Formats: sequence, structure tokens, C-alpha cells
Amino acid sequence: MISNPDDLSCKELVELVTSYLEGTLPPSERTRFEMHLAYCEWCRIYLRQMRETARLAGRLSEEALLPDKREELIRIFRGWKRSAGGDP
Repeated sequence: MISNPDDLSCKELVELVTSYLEGTLPPSERTRFEMHLAYCEWCRIYLRQMRETARLAGRLSEEALLPDKREELIRIFRGWKRSAGGDP
């Protein structure tokens, strides 16, 4: 399949998914995003997973976490940020 230079890659879609779900993508980017979804089943699955993750995460509160689980999540997040080149 010959790709169009305006086609969105799967990697680009992953980078834009939050903006898409929040409705903040410019119209031209949103069109490219949705065109990619029309032919890429894997990205449609990824988008469904991200929607479900956001839905479930929105139901969590800090008070609902056991103290040891809260500390574990903070430790994991800090380790992820360090490995991704973010602040320690």
C-alpha cells in the first residue's frame, strides 16, 4: 500500500490520542486521526482501551486507595518519569 504523506502513522495517533479524547485537536488533525482509525483496527482497539482507562480512572479518588498502594503508585510513577527523562 502506498501511503499518502498526509497519512497519520500509528505512532502519531498514540501521541495525539489524549488531545483527541479531550476534543482539543485542530479540525485538520482530527480529520487525519479519524481517517487513520477508518483503516487501522489496532488503533481503534487502542482508542477503545484509552477511553475505558479514562472512564475507570475518573472513578478513583486518593481516599479510595490503601496507603501502601498509593505509595507504590507514586514510586512507580517517579521511576517511570526518571526513565523517560523527566524530573526525579
